[in-house]
Amino acid sequence: MTAKIAYADVEVGTELPAQTFPVNRAALVRYAGASGDFNPIHWNERFAREVGLPDVIAHGMFTMAEAVRVVTDWTGDPGSVVEYGVRFTKPVVVPDDDKGALIEVSAKVGAKLDDNTVRVDVTATSGGQKVLGMSRAVVRLA
Repeated sequence: MTAKIAYADVEVGTELPAQTFPVNRAALVRYAGASGDFNPIHWNERFAREVGLPDVIAHGMFTMAEAVRVVTDWTGDPGSVVEYGVRFTKPVVVPDDDKGALIEVSAKVGAKLDDNTVRVDVTATSGGQKVLGMSRAVVRLA
């Protein structure tokens, strides 16, 4: 695959389409199985509260992966991501109800770099709080 967005068509400040990703307990269990991360803070409410958390929380890597989907959906090619890094600032708390939690993600081009690459600055929030800090992806465009 190749990115569908042309480097020449992008300017600093270009906003990517924002997205909202729902997270429920079933998604966390599926992610635990796929990743091998069965830490009980991600599925056992009693345990999560015993260690001082407000409730079960989403895996950090799950949150990170959901956030970068805004970038890969925009480029049309997951392989366009050259670099991606975040700081985990707050957990995504996932209550055991019919709603779960939402991860709201927006992004914009922060810089045009060399070799048809751009830096995309990503903002991810849940429950009105920023859950990822310094979230940045470098992507190669067409």
